[in-house]
Amino acid sequence: MNAPPPLTLGTIALSFHRAATAVTRRILETHGHQVSVIEAPHEELFRRQAAGEVDVLVCAWLPSSHATYLSTFRHQVRVLAPYYTPYCLWAVPPYVSETVAGVADLARPEVAARMTRTVDGINPGAGISRFSADMIGAYGLDRAGYRFAPGTESGFLARVERGIAQEEWFVVPLWRPQYLNRRHGLRQLHEPKGLLGTVDAACPVIRLDALERIRPEAVTRMNALRLGNEGVEELDALINVEGLTPLQAADRYLATRPDPLP
Repeated sequence: MNAPPPLTLGTIALSFHRAATAVTRRILETHGHQVSVIEAPHEELFRRQAAGEVDVLVCAWLPSSHATYLSTFRHQVRVLAPYYTPYCLWAVPPYVSETVAGVADLARPEVAARMTRTVDGINPGAGISRFSADMIGAYGLDRAGYRFAPGTESGFLARVERGIAQEEWFVVPLWRPQYLNRRHGLRQLHEPKGLLGTVDAACPVIRLDALERIRPEAVTRMNALRLGNEGVEELDALINVEGLTPLQAADRYLATRPDPLP
């Protein structure tokens, strides 16, 4: 049998996306494909898939976070079943008073006086960043001195770890799955305006011209894979807490599953 053609996977440049991409890579490699991986920020990665540089994008969060990026070339791809069901949230560390139960509470004078009013996030193309920037005005937090500041993943993670170590009162614009949830027991804030989007479906996206080159059994396995939010957070913790590479994390995760490649 002839070797199947090589494939290019695209991953958003965040650790939990790298984790899901590594599992996908192992599935494709099991079926004989040589796989290379490129990574980029959210909007850029979708542009690169539209341009034909990315065969399989892992994963698009649909519909809230990434549908706008996929809409221009949706007719050129097949969207597989979701690996997990992500959603965005704002949270505070567990030592912050439970009287801070919702986003609106952040504007109360006695709360704002204690909170760090710079809300640090990840890159501006992320759904959580777009949503968070809108929330500052919608909840009147700007009038209480808050502002949203996008940044890098590494800067965001370091900022959260530093803030918790110092028992600082601060807001974490977060999402599930993300390893910080299980590491620090962060408490989600009530957000009644619905500005953080819905629960999304995190789906691999395959270009139709690439679909013709991928072995059908590999597509079937990818379409059946269900990592779940807990599984992705487990992978993410292996990378960020235990220091494994994404492929090492994928191998350890898959080795513990009785039927690792559905």
